[in-house]
Amino acid sequence: MAGAAMTEQRLEDGKAWLRQRLERGAHPLDGLDPDAARTTIDGLTGLDPEPWTAAWGALAEDFARRAEAASDRATQRDMWLQAYRAAFIGRYPVPNHPLKEEQYTRAREFFLKATALDDPPLEVVEILFEGRAGEGDRLRFYLTRPPADSNRPPVAMVWAGIDTWKEEMHGRLGALLRSRGFAVLLVDMPGVGESPVLAGRDAERQWTPIFDWLSTRDDLDANRCAAIGGSFGGYWAMKLAYTHRDQLRCAVNWGGGVHITFTPAWQHKSRNASSYLMDLMSARARIFGGETFEDYVARCPELSLLDQGLLDQPSAPILLVNGRDDVQNSIDDIYLSLDHGDPKAARVFDGGHMGEGPVAPTIVDWVTRTLGSERR
Repeated sequence: MAGAAMTEQRLEDGKAWLRQRLERGAHPLDGLDPDAARTTIDGLTGLDPEPWTAAWGALAEDFARRAEAASDRATQRDMWLQAYRAAFIGRYPVPNHPLKEEQYTRAREFFLKATALDDPPLEVVEILFEGRAGEGDRLRFYLTRPPADSNRPPVAMVWAGIDTWKEEMHGRLGALLRSRGFAVLLVDMPGVGESPVLAGRDAERQWTPIFDWLSTRDDLDANRCAAIGGSFGGYWAMKLAYTHRDQLRCAVNWGGGVHITFTPAWQHKSRNASSYLMDLMSARARIFGGETFEDYVARCPELSLLDQGLLDQPSAPILLVNGRDDVQNSIDDIYLSLDHGDPKAARVFDGGHMGEGPVAPTIVDWVTRTLGSERR
């Protein structure tokens, strides 16, 4: 009886967490139809993969049927996007179960159906990746162009973190960048989505063939290229500012770690972050190919940009952004970074992980100004 009571309390706490995020329009429910989401939350019978994927998968299929029945392009696109967002919740935070893997596959299918109706439509790019044994042989990412005709637009490469992947960043940041005249490359960071490599000390090598591909395109301005990483992905954007500084005009670390975040002490402190509903440590460990908190903590220190000796090296211009009350990644990593290497820009917002308020517009304004300046 005690176990049943605990399970019921966990479910009610989970529903309360979801309702709170829904009311705030916050991740992971942002963009999902509020009434449909609320009904699905109310009907949830559990947070384990079986009831979770059944509930959100049913909502996704309902939207997919409505998309297929729609008679106009705008409604069809919106319904496909809703189907994608519901399937994304179905695989949330990561597809660490066969049923969640199915929802991830469906989410990608629905996303591509929706973005095929964009103007101009999203393009899927696949390039060969000469990795190591056990790694993928292809690198898959998306290209979206600004709505208006543009002669060789500047490029923003965008990705996020351990549970928010290239599809999610299309609406969360890509649309804003496109409206400002950028072509956007949507990429998965190492260890997630369709990335061919796991996270590790040198996993930034997955971007080298992307830069090579970009340099061959006469319709994109490779000399005005920015890297923007959100959440954990901010780490990789900042690292590229050092390792690929000749190919980047600027980089944004939006809420990612640098050094302190990767210490065992911080990981112990943040292992039960309230900004996560479930499977935080599983999601974190998965980027290294692990499953447990111990797996993750054993590998984290190798990511430190301080210990790698990069923080004191020359870099492309860097903007550091986060919320002052972040309980997932340490805000002190910003202050540590300012003590090393080239001068950097920084903006701290109210709120928790990644900040609250006009964060995305602030980032896009800075990138726009920086790419309009002379290259260093």
